[in-house]
Amino acid sequence: MLNAFSVDLEDWFCVYNLSHAIKREDWDDCDLRVAESTGRVLDLLSKHRVRATFFVLGYIAERLPELVRDVADRGHEIAVHSYDHLLITKTTPDDFERDLVRALDAIRSCGVEQDIIGFRAPSFTIVEETRWALDILEKHGIRYDSSIFPIGFHPDYGMADAPLKPYKVSESMYEFPLTVAELFGRRLPCSGGGYFRIFPYFYTRYCIRKVNAEGRPAVFYIHPWELDPGQPRVTLPIMKRFRHYRNLRKTERRLDRLLGDFRFSTIREVLGL
Repeated sequence: MLNAFSVDLEDWFCVYNLSHAIKREDWDDCDLRVAESTGRVLDLLSKHRVRATFFVLGYIAERLPELVRDVADRGHEIAVHSYDHLLITKTTPDDFERDLVRALDAIRSCGVEQDIIGFRAPSFTIVEETRWALDILEKHGIRYDSSIFPIGFHPDYGMADAPLKPYKVSESMYEFPLTVAELFGRRLPCSGGGYFRIFPYFYTRYCIRKVNAEGRPAVFYIHPWELDPGQPRVTLPIMKRFRHYRNLRKTERRLDRLLGDFRFSTIREVLGL
């Protein structure tokens, strides 16, 4: 089965986990490391002849347009990940729309010629109370969203009863939910990020195989900073520190295995758009 591989293209200091220590107004003072770490991701994708979807943060597009062009020139899909990494649960519809438009403009200004039809919310914050964001996305030409996590235990995101397969949210727009496996009567995430780094590799492989055997394509996600063990370290509470920095040195090797074990392409191709 063809699965979707996605990259949330943001730098180490853009992460919500670090927002208490690195304020938005401090971003310009931080070292940009995303070009080098994205290069590692691109090299792995080239090795396995995989095209992926890159959800680009508008802030990064403005500062590194050549990086975004390089990603597009290598045949990957360019999608949007907001401009300022604003959690939709902490903003208003008007502010969300302004941020979206600014992000789209920044990405298009890089010289990307393909239509931008995909969106992923920062920290997956399209939830029950922010469904209004889907209408705004559709208004601006977005044809699919990949933000809804069909789980109910996470404090910041998730829709416990959301469908597990890709589905239509309107006549012209799809939702490709983050992948979970149903095990022991529970929905357990197996779609990448911290779940990929913290749990042993065989867990992700087993779950994706199970999902595929049920007839569901998986969507996998990763951030370039997860391949950057040399990034600056921020003081965090013990559990956040564990989740954020666990196994950074193993991510690249695990991704190499994953790309060899499964077939991947862009979200656009998996959805047939």
